[in-house]
Amino acid sequence: MKEKIAFVIQRYGLEVNGGAEQECRMYAERLTADYEVHVLTSRAISYMTWKNEYPKKDQMINGVLVKRFSVKEKRSRKKFDEINGRFFNGRLEPFEEEEWLKEQGPYLPELLKYIEEHREEYKVFIFCTYLYYPTCMGVKLVPEKAITIPMAHDEPFLKMDIFSDVFRAPKAIFYNTEEERAFVEQKYGNEVIRNEIGGAGVTIPAKVEPKQFREKYQVEDYLLYVGRIDEGKSCDVLFRYFEEYKKRNPSSLKLVLMGKSVIPVPESEDIVNLGFVSEEDKYNGMAGARMLVLPSRFESLSIVVLESLALQVPVVVNGVCEVLKGHCKKSEAGLYYRNYFEFEGAVNYLLTHSEERRQMGINGAAYVEERYQWEKIMERLKILIEYVKEEK
Repeated sequence: MKEKIAFVIQRYGLEVNGGAEQECRMYAERLTADYEVHVLTSRAISYMTWKNEYPKKDQMINGVLVKRFSVKEKRSRKKFDEINGRFFNGRLEPFEEEEWLKEQGPYLPELLKYIEEHREEYKVFIFCTYLYYPTCMGVKLVPEKAITIPMAHDEPFLKMDIFSDVFRAPKAIFYNTEEERAFVEQKYGNEVIRNEIGGAGVTIPAKVEPKQFREKYQVEDYLLYVGRIDEGKSCDVLFRYFEEYKKRNPSSLKLVLMGKSVIPVPESEDIVNLGFVSEEDKYNGMAGARMLVLPSRFESLSIVVLESLALQVPVVVNGVCEVLKGHCKKSEAGLYYRNYFEFEGAVNYLLTHSEERRQMGINGAAYVEERYQWEKIMERLKILIEYVKEEK
């Protein structure tokens, strides 16, 4: 009989969009050959509301038993904005941090109760994403059985003391990148905790047809953005930069967007908003782009950057983000910027240096092949799981 392990995460399911949730699902499904894998999560699909949408019953997804718990209180946008505003205007008291976390959600007291009552059934609990209630409150219940996959980056919320246990209490930590580990260890002084570098494997379809994408959407010369279209991803800045770029550099170049729009997209013939697209269209579109642009300041890995590099398409990223800058420097397959003029320079360099761009494409594919293959990543995660099992 296989030993039980449990992942704990805020959302989980085929309908859930999100890099952290997708990464968790890929880990869980790949561990089913060695363990009986359960996922403890909410009934929510949307992180904006935490509305209960999935049925309250166990569900088997690709060999993983998903146990869903009801969100006790949906997010009140008004209450969350009020306390979030207080946080950004000054430090919160401990009781206020607890209030913030509850509003951040998803508020799942039944999930925590399940962990307490069934802790002996599971050899290991793997908590994904530091920022949410289930991980923050769950780690401290079973620290001797806990592995955290924090997906942390240098953002204001880590000023809160309430997150300290996520980084100091677990038996082991599975980081996404070396940059994440360096940042966390500097902030929390937790170098003694056993850890490994993980991330996510990148698998590109055997057949990719950029010409098919160009013909389908009638775009030829374009930069590509893939992901949630949101201020939190600095898309508003990207829009300003691209519009300024086109004024200063008239051409047929367009900005193509793939993903859900949370903020308005400018109405412009130079900006093509495709919304959600199929996986086939995504990869075809990536392969045909002059470059992938990721303006986000806060990333702990970025699957789309790795996918783009695997397709030999260079990236242009926000240099404020150490993880994204790290990908560029280690791979020698991308450029980073910190202001408009550096953005303009990076785009123009890639548009006008075809041989260098070709070499960057080769470098990017080699980087992903060396570092982001599932077999190696899962080997390292299983090492941590066995370590936690044996050290208790």
